[in-house]
Amino acid sequence: MIARVWHGRIRARDADEYVRYIEDTGLRDYRACKGNRGALMLVRPAGDEAEVYTISLWDSYDDIRAFAGDDIARARYYPKDEQYLLEFEETVRHFDAVGEIDALRDLIS
Repeated sequence: MIARVWHGRIRARDADEYVRYIEDTGLRDYRACKGNRGALMLVRPAGDEAEVYTISLWDSYDDIRAFAGDDIARARYYPKDEQYLLEFEETVRHFDAVGEIDALRDLIS
């Protein structure tokens, strides 16, 4: 399994609204793709800003490619991201995910 990890920064005051927006766009898109095993978002307020991460789990790089395009390291953005994001990182990171997805579900449910 492969974890696709994206990082961004937003204004802390926008965190609740941004989370709803990403649930309706990015996380929904991830979950609708063949080979996606789940997706979640992490938010960490730090003063006036908040760090955000999305983590999606995939069966294969081919499945990621079907979602992200040929350059799987390139970050994918959505129309209203400019309204929220303080920076646009060009790339995402991929990791080999070790362990059972069911164990992760147990931890977050």
